[in-house]
Amino acid sequence: MRMMTMMTFTPTDLTRRGFLMASAAACAVIAAPAMAFGTPEAKQLIDTVVARINQVISSGKSENAMIQDFSRLFAETADLNYIAYKTLGPPARSASKAQMSAYKSAFQGYMARKYGKRFREFIGGKIIVEKARSEKSYFVVETTTILRGKAPFQVNYHVSDKSGKPKFFEMRIEGISLLNSEKEEIGALLDRNGGNLDKMIADLKTFG
Repeated sequence: MRMMTMMTFTPTDLTRRGFLMASAAACAVIAAPAMAFGTPEAKQLIDTVVARINQVISSGKSENAMIQDFSRLFAETADLNYIAYKTLGPPARSASKAQMSAYKSAFQGYMARKYGKRFREFIGGKIIVEKARSEKSYFVVETTTILRGKAPFQVNYHVSDKSGKPKFFEMRIEGISLLNSEKEEIGALLDRNGGNLDKMIADLKTFG
């Protein structure tokens, strides 16, 4: 019998896209057990994600405290170097080390604020972890997300240990890339700042 892991939450005034992206961000912040990395460990990573999200949501903490929790976890367990490079796009190639460091820090806070704020809305639905499979040089963990009054839909998490330990680096939401979606957001913010990376980073610290 296939084992399934579930999480409960309640969508109040929650858009489908908002929930999906928030789920993606949450999964970026959970650590996998220290062990040889393969398909079982990739699935265990997401099993742990679901359990940990539920724990934080039910903790009774304030919104600010929850955001701080997610920010710390994201810093510890996401492949932030890869995510920062991909979401910044071409400007990352010419950015200085100091600028990339500042961008990673600002992006970390932005992600925590943007998605951490939404988790109190997730009471009443469920995420079901289905299975994991090997895909090129990483692993894909397939899940089914169910919102009340909505048809179930698939969300695929991409995890690898290329950074030296198992980490989350991408998510496909009904085929839509989280990295690409955030790259568009960052690109638009950079355009609003006339292409000035330092000004964009300063703005990013207030977004989310």
